[in-house]
Amino acid sequence: MPKKLAHFQTTAAAERFTQAVAAGAETAPFQVLTGMGGVGKTQLAAHQARVLRDAGQLDLLVWVTAATRTDVVDAYAHAASQVLGCDQGALDRSAASFLAWLEPKPGADRCRWMIVLDDLADPADLRQLWPPTSPHGRTVLTTRRRDAALAGADWRHVPVDLFTTAEAVTYLTATLAAHDRHDRPDELAALAEDVDHLPLALSQSAAYLIDSGLDCASYRTLLADHTVALDASLPDRLRDDQTTPVASAWSVCLDRADQLRPVGLARRMLQLIAMLDPNGIPEAVLTGEAARQHLAAHTADRSRLASSPFRSRSPRRDVSEQQAREALRALHRLGLIDHDPENPHETVRVHRLVQRAVRETRTAHQRDLLARTAADALMASWSRSYFDTALSRTLRANTAALTAHAEHALHKDSTHRVLFEAGHSLAASGQDAAAVDHFRHLASAAHNRFDRLDAQQDLAWQLGWTVDPATAVATLKKVRRSRVWVCSLTEPETLGSWHSLAVLRGRAGDVAGAVKSLKRVLRLQRWILGSSHPQTLDTRHEFAWWTGKAGDPAAAVAMFTSLVTDRERVQGIDSYDALESRYALAWWTGKAGDPATAVAALRELLGRFERIADSDHPVLLDLRHGLARWRGEAGDAAGAAEALASVARDQERVLGPEADDTRRTLRALARWRGEAGLTDAREPTEP
Repeated sequence: MPKKLAHFQTTAAAERFTQAVAAGAETAPFQVLTGMGGVGKTQLAAHQARVLRDAGQLDLLVWVTAATRTDVVDAYAHAASQVLGCDQGALDRSAASFLAWLEPKPGADRCRWMIVLDDLADPADLRQLWPPTSPHGRTVLTTRRRDAALAGADWRHVPVDLFTTAEAVTYLTATLAAHDRHDRPDELAALAEDVDHLPLALSQSAAYLIDSGLDCASYRTLLADHTVALDASLPDRLRDDQTTPVASAWSVCLDRADQLRPVGLARRMLQLIAMLDPNGIPEAVLTGEAARQHLAAHTADRSRLASSPFRSRSPRRDVSEQQAREALRALHRLGLIDHDPENPHETVRVHRLVQRAVRETRTAHQRDLLARTAADALMASWSRSYFDTALSRTLRANTAALTAHAEHALHKDSTHRVLFEAGHSLAASGQDAAAVDHFRHLASAAHNRFDRLDAQQDLAWQLGWTVDPATAVATLKKVRRSRVWVCSLTEPETLGSWHSLAVLRGRAGDVAGAVKSLKRVLRLQRWILGSSHPQTLDTRHEFAWWTGKAGDPAAAVAMFTSLVTDRERVQGIDSYDALESRYALAWWTGKAGDPATAVAALRELLGRFERIADSDHPVLLDLRHGLARWRGEAGDAAGAAEALASVARDQERVLGPEADDTRRTLRALARWRGEAGLTDAREPTEP
């Protein structure tokens, strides 16, 4: 058995295992300790074996390192030589004799035995080598595998998890105190957080602190320095009979996973996972086209190696979505990731140190390629996130993690569009200040001139809606002049700048100037891009809106009626843009003097939106606000006040009490409560 730990930590998993063992061999003859590498399964099994042995409850204890079938046969044969006097030279025969001796026999002397099969790599290695079921015997298995073969009526699974913060602090405090080290609990808790509460990493971190004499804060700085290899921040000599440093703890499992079907895909899949958010990656990101092309590169390598001068090279074989999922399952079976298909937004979770160890096996160039591939994979999922705030939040978290790992790669040659999409998603979710900060950073980080202009334009747009429209107009004028200089007046990007400038001019109070500019831009877009181009349709939307704001709601209704038809034909009836224009049509219908029709249109639109978006979507909250407003204008002041009160509660929860939309709803609520005779009236603010 491995050496006894100086400071064994009693955890929830240890208590569950003790209860399973105490149930007796007849109740649970097979106990399986499962968990990822480094959580302490081996030490837990050894601790319980010692407890039973020292209490006189065992007559025979056999410890087997079960990494290979040969290791198991050797251990059984050695036990047979010690117990039965068998010839160790005939390994297979001796192992079979030992297992036969373990079988319960009527009238035979009772032998209380325990066999520990430690670190089983492949359940197939134990074919015809499983210890028998016996009322006097226990089999304890430690493994990272989660195969269906390791289950049955006589099996009891005990998952071994990471330490909790309290368990980690207790362990570190005791270990360091034995060497006269007394670090503050808050520093130790922060260190536990840095290594994601992995017991093996905590043990080796404690050893490094003791050996090096560093204080906890300095060690955490070293650990956070990603220019220093993970192995360099761990001790040269491992304690407690540990044989594997953290950086290598999962390499054997990854080799094994790569041999599972589909062969050769698990390693490349884990490389992609290593670039993303450890707390949850949507399965669609890892099974989409970009991810499958990355996985398919393995088949091209295999074909190239297998080719000969006498045989034409095989083309790269495509990888299907099912094969990509099977690669995820292979990693899950070996405990390298957690794969939960029931959670579509956060399907895959992985330990941060596993990610770091995998990244450090790649060269800088390979990491850059992985980063661009991961960005492509994320980008493909943004289109599905418009109506799903949970998916949007997960995609933003994954983009942030990817940026933290390899931001320079995302700006190489050209800034990847996923960074722009993340900023737009922040704005759409109501996080205006965060969106401004994001585009500010993007504008300063972008290397390419065109990308800098894109980021500055998005920054100006966001500022115009949240801070200071006049300043945004001045900034956007500079961007427009730069675009005309480096591109031309008729490039789509330049036309986009004209479009944004016109809208912000209206936001700054120059409504007539906005209408005039939008009319000019629309004429150019129809000539250069065509009437059905998304940019053209966007400008038509803004032109109609600002026409209404200029005092002609009837003309706005006519424009939006035509636009809704075209958008539903070109972009789809349930597209975000089509629904936005339909909302604007209902709004200006009410402003044109027909609030009853506006209420009916908004009720129909709200029902459609509720079917495709989650209940906390900011646009859905805005729709509910608009419906309540026009109910009041149609004569139902009490109903409007009740509906607005509900909207305000949800906006305060989702967006925060200081958000512009929340405050606007509260002002409208005050007005309609006054109209209903419930409180003093206040003028609402236009949306």
